[in-house]
Amino acid sequence: MNKNEKVHIFFGYWLPFLLWAIVIFLFSANPTTRTSEIHWQDFIVKKTAHIVEYAVFTTLLYRALRKSDFDLKKAGYTALATAFLYGTTDEYHQSFTPGREPTLRDIIFDSLGSGIALYVIWYYLPKASQSCKKLAKRMEII
Repeated sequence: MNKNEKVHIFFGYWLPFLLWAIVIFLFSANPTTRTSEIHWQDFIVKKTAHIVEYAVFTTLLYRALRKSDFDLKKAGYTALATAFLYGTTDEYHQSFTPGREPTLRDIIFDSLGSGIALYVIWYYLPKASQSCKKLAKRMEII
């Protein structure tokens, strides 16, 4: 692999992943705001955010690993393990943020997001419609 290819892989694949990891870190560093009057709505919004954050995290990392010559399964399991570790350390990081506290429940929702991402990549996309596959290929997910 020549220098131009390495630069392309870094900026096109690894940098988006690293920036997303920073976004997650910054979200965690913000003190919580007042919860909504309807607690279950607040719960649904926050837990959905955890799922989406880590689905994107896993997808971006999977994509970068595949471009770095990891095979399908190794990239997936590495992305899943990394997401779990990042989610766990992110929860620990929240213990230093006013109004935030680490919870096992959030780690579970983070892991759920990662698992959903891998399920979609491994099992849904190979059987998806041609237009869906075409989009995934253009995004270099499959």
